[in-house]
Amino acid sequence: MRLPPGGNIETARAELAPLVIERLRPYLEGTKQPKVKYYNFSAFGGFGGTAVVYPDDPRDIPEMVRLLREEVMVGIPDTQVFTQRGSLLNVDGDNAREIRVDFQGADLDALMHAASLAVDEIPQAIPGTYPQAFPGLELNQPELQLVPNEWRIARSGLTRTEVASAIRAYTGGLWAGEYFDGNDRMDIIVKSSEWHSPEELAELPVLTPESGVQTVGELTDLRQTVGPSQLVRANGRRTVGVRFEPPETMTLDEAIDLLEQKVEPKLRAGMRPDVQLAYAGSANDLHEALQAMGANFVLALVILFALMAALFRSVRDSLLVMAVIPVSIAGGILALRVIGLFGFQALDLLTMIGFIILLGLVVNAAILLVDQTRAREREGLPRRQALAEALETRARPIVLSTLTAVLGMAPLIFIPGLGAEIYRGLAAVVAGGMTVGTLFTWLLLPSLLRLGETATADQPTGATPVAALLARDPA
Repeated sequence: MRLPPGGNIETARAELAPLVIERLRPYLEGTKQPKVKYYNFSAFGGFGGTAVVYPDDPRDIPEMVRLLREEVMVGIPDTQVFTQRGSLLNVDGDNAREIRVDFQGADLDALMHAASLAVDEIPQAIPGTYPQAFPGLELNQPELQLVPNEWRIARSGLTRTEVASAIRAYTGGLWAGEYFDGNDRMDIIVKSSEWHSPEELAELPVLTPESGVQTVGELTDLRQTVGPSQLVRANGRRTVGVRFEPPETMTLDEAIDLLEQKVEPKLRAGMRPDVQLAYAGSANDLHEALQAMGANFVLALVILFALMAALFRSVRDSLLVMAVIPVSIAGGILALRVIGLFGFQALDLLTMIGFIILLGLVVNAAILLVDQTRAREREGLPRRQALAEALETRARPIVLSTLTAVLGMAPLIFIPGLGAEIYRGLAAVVAGGMTVGTLFTWLLLPSLLRLGETATADQPTGATPVAALLARDPA
């Protein structure tokens, strides 16, 4: 919640909190549904507050968000309210799916204008979103500006930086260094006594090299104006951001594409050239995570290939084992598509981690088959017979290892509950990839192993190792 102009903690305690608490009372007592388990209400200084509501049944969270947005938190005079669902992976109140568009520049009015355009354009391009600007677009808080008097500063033998340091000592405090006391390190802050009005600040003295003692009012022009509720800087530059959460049925990547294609051109056409636009929040984290995930995936493939080459002492056998990887990845993607038929499932970071986990699991069956086949060949058996015996002796371990992985992931896929949507994608990737990868190992890898086989008189070339195994053991 963003409090009205002039609002403070007492305003939130005396006027806002009783209204919200009274509206939530029927849901807390259970006379209305969905039932509320508990809630807390907090306010921060003079610019806003937060109400956190926990439903008794986690499955009622979407309905509770709608209820807060359309019934509970409406009709509050001069107060802006933004409702969103929290994340299980963030305990500090932030949302893991939040996208932020930052506008940076020196002119606050230009930043506010650009942010206002974004607040209007984002819901049109992405329906179901409720963007909010931070800090707020209202310039309603008292602000005292000190504009340097360049001529007086130069005549006094000072620089702008030195005057700014003196002003900082008179206000928030000037950092002057560090003091070490044994193992403790303490900051040294130079700070004057408190002043209570702009006039008192203007009369504070500043010692100059050329003009003796000057006052703050002589070296600067004090201007009383209004500004935003907070001053936000990113990388040292004044910043106004617009943040929002995409709809639950839309991935972050899709939302960012819509921003870049539909919203960003209109923003750049309407904002001044000296304003810079950048994506932050989960949007920036997504690009960085995708790059890191791609690098980790390639590194995992390289390490896996090196281990296989060292184990088999053969590049060809290593490639045969790794041939199961693209097939298993296709199985993981197919499993995600099947899960998506029953509910929205995004390809999020945990799901992508599932593909990396799949790399280490799916090659186990192929390693067993290739290793056993080569061992039988070294004993003097023809390749076809060696492959048939390898399938016969390794069938049970392959099936059991696959069933262990698939059945272990089944509860995460099929059992609903709080947090199930977080791990469902990872479990589906592992289960689907292991199933398809095992079928590949059973049916197609034997054919690849027989490539280059020389036909002999007692080896019919038309029979496959699996068919030979079935013929030897009809049961």
